[in-house]
Amino acid sequence: MKLLILYWRLLRYRVAVMMVLFMLLGAAWHQRLTTINGAIIAAIIALASSYVCATSVNDIADRNIDAINLPNDPSRPLVTGAADVGQLWKLFSVASVLAIALLLPINPMAAGIIVLSIAIGVLYSLPPIQFSYRTFLAPLTLAVAYVGIPYWLGVAIVGDTIKASDLPLMAALYLLFTGRIILKDFRDREGDATYGKPTFLLKYGKPATCLVSLLAICSGDILLIVTLANRWWLAALLQLYVMGAIAMLYRLYRVSSRRDEQLSIGVAAKMGNGILTTLLGVLTLASYDADWMMQLIFSLALTAIYLINFIDFLRHPDQSIIGYKG
Repeated sequence: MKLLILYWRLLRYRVAVMMVLFMLLGAAWHQRLTTINGAIIAAIIALASSYVCATSVNDIADRNIDAINLPNDPSRPLVTGAADVGQLWKLFSVASVLAIALLLPINPMAAGIIVLSIAIGVLYSLPPIQFSYRTFLAPLTLAVAYVGIPYWLGVAIVGDTIKASDLPLMAALYLLFTGRIILKDFRDREGDATYGKPTFLLKYGKPATCLVSLLAICSGDILLIVTLANRWWLAALLQLYVMGAIAMLYRLYRVSSRRDEQLSIGVAAKMGNGILTTLLGVLTLASYDADWMMQLIFSLALTAIYLINFIDFLRHPDQSIIGYKG
């Protein structure tokens, strides 16, 4: 039971849900997401378990940094004393075996992708490579782990392979996510600076970090528009999310308080999630041969919900709750 509780704490469900969205997008882009069958459920649990593996080793590697940045965060059990290093290694072992065992009898290719996911998590956090300490490679590696691996898994679990038609969409999603993940270091500045972690933010400063994020988002958006050329109305609708994210990026650049920074990043992240959920919904409807009018009505309804929340934040930022976990 304690191991299960530890699993849940290290799952950090906001990020896990986002990874699942990328996985389902891979399946939906191939128009094969017509049912959530046993194979897809197994893939979701395996992907979540591989993420728990990554957070386990990352918490072990960054426990001193986390003690400064997140001293009372229950999702950091090493810092709070809820677990020790040995228990986290045990969790890593159990989650690794679970992730691979779930997929190996169903789809050996998918199992291989999960092995790669676990390996990237180890290489990111632990010496000698330790991508997390590589200024430029850290965000690029996280984008591979959070976008590329789940998308590939989604394609594999429905019995297909990555094709040339996947590459523009994958590149768009990769760049959009890179623009998001490079901002995570705003939360962790104190601990990173204390222990000499050479993040892009600490090395080049806030204006440069915001500029790189903007360039990544704009580049990803251009690729997304090209990818959705045959669904021009969807590409146009998604621009509302992109503009919202860019507006929050500008707000991040202008504000000085840590709370306002995290609120800006959190709302921008929600706009990114809006892109994923809207795109996934449309592709799923297309898998069921829904006509474009049905797809449009769904997109408009979902976008309206996100925009109402966005406008509410602009009107009452002081009443907002920080939910962004980096």
